[in-house]
Amino acid sequence: MTPELMGTVGILGMLLLLVLRVPVALALMAAALLGYGWIVNPDAALARFGQDAFREGANSALIIVPMFVLMGMVLANAGLGADVFRTLDRFMWRLRGGLAIATVGASAIFGAVNGSAIAGATTMSLVAVPEMRATGYQRGFSGGVTAAGSTLGMLIPPSSLLVLYGLITEVPIGDVLIAAVVPGLIVTVALMATAYALVRRNPELAPRIAQKPEISKRLALLQVWPVPVIFGISMGGLYAGYFAASEAGAVGAFLALAYGVLSRRLNWSTFAGALSRTVRISAMVFLLVISGKMFGYFLAVSHLPATLGKWAGDLDMAPIVILLLLFLIYFVLGALMDETAILVIMTPIALPIILALGYDPVWFGVVSIMMLLTGLIMPPVGVLVFVVAGVTKIPLTEIYRGIFPFAAAQSACVLLVFLVPSLATFALQFMGD
Repeated sequence: MTPELMGTVGILGMLLLLVLRVPVALALMAAALLGYGWIVNPDAALARFGQDAFREGANSALIIVPMFVLMGMVLANAGLGADVFRTLDRFMWRLRGGLAIATVGASAIFGAVNGSAIAGATTMSLVAVPEMRATGYQRGFSGGVTAAGSTLGMLIPPSSLLVLYGLITEVPIGDVLIAAVVPGLIVTVALMATAYALVRRNPELAPRIAQKPEISKRLALLQVWPVPVIFGISMGGLYAGYFAASEAGAVGAFLALAYGVLSRRLNWSTFAGALSRTVRISAMVFLLVISGKMFGYFLAVSHLPATLGKWAGDLDMAPIVILLLLFLIYFVLGALMDETAILVIMTPIALPIILALGYDPVWFGVVSIMMLLTGLIMPPVGVLVFVVAGVTKIPLTEIYRGIFPFAAAQSACVLLVFLVPSLATFALQFMGD
């Protein structure tokens, strides 16, 4: 069996393990260990992966993961997401569909200091959906806009997917985070515009709110002061070049803890809960990074990615067509698998092709993650739809019907950034100047 054929068998075997519900990290490790052992020898495979696992686990760059996760968990437990929603609601209550637009805006702002789509979906399901339902919004529309808005937590820095992509590819994490800012804003505006257009076309989706929120504009703004302060110091320092990515995460975590303590919104119970979730999420990401690196080493010795890259470069086909086919694979997988699993599995395979075609790996990372966002809300998996349905008790079928216009808007944004790469690289070029 040739190394290339063994690489193909390894990929198929790994996919079979995933179908059998084997955890992603274990499936990647099993395929890598057996495949590497077949191509080289079993002893070399055991020695290589034992050493590599320790080396990757000791990589100081991984510290960024628990720092940003802790920042997000602390702020989520401190109720900042609810404050952001109430503030935006105060300024948009006169606008038809204002609550839906406020939900998208709150998801974007909360995502900027949280970085977790699931935490955002849970928070907005508890805060925004009851408000929309109480004012007569249709259930499917309420659930759909909440699930769609929650995807922004995976795109707007400090997104855990962006960090994971940087760790897997060894592309500077700071560059990936900076490059995602403009696309994140584009998707936010597109989702807001979609919500407004839907309500204009069908006013029954969202009746006008007759009563002004009791909170004043001044008090509403005072509630959300931690967002510009924490994001401005942490991510602003990263963008300005004062902090490395890991330092920005540490600063953000410290400021989040300081806010929680000084505002008396963080007690021992909520702090312990934030630490517990941080440890679990960080351990999962660490294991995925280690297993993804192992899988990448196996593919490297199989020469399969290099062969695919050479094949793609030699094809009598425009590079953009190859990219479209590649992103079509991402789109299909996004509807069937967890987005983290897709990123870890596909990146070692796709990146050599992208480099062979002469494309920017930072741009590719942003666009591929944008593609995965659609999978977060599409059947049959649609993780965020399940989260919203579980919290709000809105039937899945109604949420799926309400979410399709927003999925179409996200797909249009992916196409835009795909066709105009400078939208993702502009911020990096600007900072470089």
